[in-house]
Amino acid sequence: MESITLDIELLQLPETSPMSMKSNQDFVKKLFDQWLALPETNRLVASLVNDVKAGVALNNVVCGGSSSATNSGSNSPLATMFPARNGPPLSPRNSTGSPRITRQRTGLSNLSSPLKVVSDHLKELIPQFYFEDGRPPPNDQKEQCIAKINTLFHGHHDGLQSQDFKLVTTEICKLPSFFSTSIFKKLDTNNTGFVKREDFIDYWVKGNMLTKEITSQIFTILKQPDNKYLVQDDFKTVLQELLATHPGLEFLQGTPEFQDRYAETVIYRIYYYVNRSGNGHLTLRELKRGNLVDAMQHADEEEDINKVLRYFSYEHFYVIYCKFWELDTDHDFLIDKENLIRYSNHALTYRIVDRIFSQVPRKFTSKTEGKMGYEDFVYFILAEEDKSSEPSLEYWFKCIDLDANGVLTRNELQFFYEEQLHRMECMAQEAVLFEDILCQLFDMVKPEDEGYICLNDLKGSKLSGNVFNILFNLNKFMAFETRDPFLIRQERANPTWTEWDRFAHREYIRLSMEEDVEDASNGSAEAWDDSLEVPF
Repeated sequence: MESITLDIELLQLPETSPMSMKSNQDFVKKLFDQWLALPETNRLVASLVNDVKAGVALNNVVCGGSSSATNSGSNSPLATMFPARNGPPLSPRNSTGSPRITRQRTGLSNLSSPLKVVSDHLKELIPQFYFEDGRPPPNDQKEQCIAKINTLFHGHHDGLQSQDFKLVTTEICKLPSFFSTSIFKKLDTNNTGFVKREDFIDYWVKGNMLTKEITSQIFTILKQPDNKYLVQDDFKTVLQELLATHPGLEFLQGTPEFQDRYAETVIYRIYYYVNRSGNGHLTLRELKRGNLVDAMQHADEEEDINKVLRYFSYEHFYVIYCKFWELDTDHDFLIDKENLIRYSNHALTYRIVDRIFSQVPRKFTSKTEGKMGYEDFVYFILAEEDKSSEPSLEYWFKCIDLDANGVLTRNELQFFYEEQLHRMECMAQEAVLFEDILCQLFDMVKPEDEGYICLNDLKGSKLSGNVFNILFNLNKFMAFETRDPFLIRQERANPTWTEWDRFAHREYIRLSMEEDVEDASNGSAEAWDDSLEVPF
């Protein structure tokens, strides 16, 4: 007798290994006799006998047929014998009628693997949730979209030209209008000057662009077909159309060199804030985590481009460019250490400028050794004037972390503060000893470990920017110590503005006033020499 297929749980006995059962036949016989003596077993056998007398085919019972035993629901003896099973075999497959032989032949698949049946059932119910090329649109959404497409393409048998395609971009794609040219070029691969209705349906509807959320749509439109990321050049087309069509930038149409500088600056600002990996490859995940798409929509809706503070403000570009031009005395579009040390009326220490030019916080894009290019300067000024942002905290943390071990120690903090202390003494300012400053810094940051400051400590503190100002920016250190009332009023007047927004606003007013004075004294003087501009 093969006894290893007996279900021990039904007998409510301690668990016994199959090998020990096979080697102890007397125990098995007693076990079987005890099972036959159970009331549930008696009810099971009686039920089977009644089925046989009634002429019910036993295989129907096994397969879940409509017998009296199977239709009895919770009152059936099987419900008490097998409360957690999907349905055990009720009769043998030969004429012996022995339940033991049935259990032997069917094995453990029906009784011991109920999860297999459940998992097969669930597999049928779980709908497909991953689509490599995007989720196909529902039929009703698809039909509505095609109806709108038919309306816009009606009467244009050869397709739509570029100037007529803008409605398709805004009404059907629901994207900012300045994406029109980018989509048009995606479809007009042969440069015919037309986009046909069928080609647009293939791309937008059948290509499942319709069901993607807007960030994925923009990412797909901008990126090159073989790339899984965006590079800076991918943004040029949309920015050129923005410059050509936005009413707030119309005044630049007569100065293409400033159009190029503006577009360049916008791209650098985007990558400074959104490309957190800093490798120049903007991924879909980074795009979703940033606020660029919202800023693009805002720029499309707002006629005053200066109200779009994120990335697109012309005033912000003007401040950045003028600041660079002031330092670039020979106008070769490069600045060196001596140029940068003059930034903000010699606010920075030599030691921090040395760290910047050692390219610790960021590798320069400039190909000239010892020189900083315009893109490098954009990253610097954004980091310097808004130390509350994460990119800025990471930028300056790398500068202060001399041994690049991920923590700022007492010695590193003292190294940078020593020059500040010397400058205060030279200016006859009241010097603050390092021991007092150290206590102040740790009180401001409240690090988890009292022996050092890590980057996460700085990111968790609202006063982190002042830590860096104390270490290497004397002007901002003194303003913090004296609590400049002008800055306090400005913060209260515009509580949603960032430090960069406030700085750019102040500087734009100052630069505008200086230009007005210069124009009044010299006539219509040129602000800079156009012949020295470099191409975009």
